[in-house]
Amino acid sequence: MYYRRNWRDSDVSLDWVMRLGGVVCWQRLETAGMFDPDVAYTPALWSSFFSAEVGASAALTGLLFVAVSINLAKIVTLPHLTPRAAKALAALVGILFAASFGLAPGQPREQLGWELVGTGVLAWAAVTFAQYRHSRGNPYVGKVQIWFDRVLVQMAALPVIVCGVSLVCGWGGGLYWLVAGVLLSFLSALLDAWVLLIEILR
Repeated sequence: MYYRRNWRDSDVSLDWVMRLGGVVCWQRLETAGMFDPDVAYTPALWSSFFSAEVGASAALTGLLFVAVSINLAKIVTLPHLTPRAAKALAALVGILFAASFGLAPGQPREQLGWELVGTGVLAWAAVTFAQYRHSRGNPYVGKVQIWFDRVLVQMAALPVIVCGVSLVCGWGGGLYWLVAGVLLSFLSALLDAWVLLIEILR
C-alpha cells in the first residue's frame, strides 16, 4: 500500500510504464515541453522544411548521377556496384517524394500520413532489396561494413513509415520522425556516392 501510494504521487505517469518504444519517449518529451505537439502534427508549419529537403534531395540526386556517369564503365562491370547506386537513388527519391507530398497545400494530416506510409514502404522495400543484392557475396566488403550498411539502411527508411503512422494516429512524434529519416537517408546516399565516385578508383 505504501509503495502504491508513493508510486501514484510520483511524477512518473502511468503511460511511461504501460507504453513501450519510441512512442513512450515522444510522450514524455511532449509532457516535458521539449517539442510542441501542435507543430508535430501540423504539416502547414513545415513548409520551409519540406522545401529545403526537396532542393537538397534533388541536388544530391544530381551528384549521384554525376558520380555514376564519371565511372559508368567501371560500375557496370562490377555486379555489386549497380545495386549500391540503385540503393542511393531509391533513398533520395523517397525523400524527394515525401517532401513533395508535404508541400501539397490544404491536405489533412491523415492524408499526408498515408502518403508518407506508402512512400516509406516503397522506399524501404527498394533500399532493402538493393542492400541485399549489394552485400550478397561481395568480396570487397567485410562483415562489419555489411552490418553497418544494413543497420543504416533500416534506420534511414523506417522513420518515414513511423512518421506516416504517427500522423494518421495523431500521437507518437509526428513529423519529427521525418527529420531523422531525412538526415539518415542523406548520410546513406552520401556514403554510397563517395564509394561510386572515389573508392571505386582505389
